[in-house]
Amino acid sequence: MVVSLLLHTIFMVMIKKQEISLMIQALKLQSYFPDSKYSIRLNTLVWKGHIQPTCLSPKYLIKVVYHRESHPNVYVLAPKPLTLAKGETRLKHVYNTEKQHLCIYYKRAKEWDESQFIADTIIPWTSEWLLHYEIWVATGIWHGGGIH
Repeated sequence: MVVSLLLHTIFMVMIKKQEISLMIQALKLQSYFPDSKYSIRLNTLVWKGHIQPTCLSPKYLIKVVYHRESHPNVYVLAPKPLTLAKGETRLKHVYNTEKQHLCIYYKRAKEWDESQFIADTIIPWTSEWLLHYEIWVATGIWHGGGIH
């Protein structure tokens, strides 16, 4: 029984996901978006870059703030303010309309963890959110799903 428990513990340690360093996160973002900017201070990565959901979409300046041992937070810096759908008083699927702090995934479901690249997850999810935002502005219907 003790040997079995010990082997289980060793196995769990071996398969534990490795956290990607802030510098590696920043460099991968920079490789995908050469004109972007980043800074790393006090265990926090701040990245700013432009993304465009479709070739017909405007370019959006976004900011990702990632504190080590936390979740990345995404903000739309420009355009500001984002246009609202007709008859709406606030953005859909955001944490804060004024700050344009996007809700791009459900944090409690642990859809993202520190072993994943922001460039391969958070940025595409942000682009998808922006596409749904553009459809919402045009139609008044949010098709992006999510928990509200």
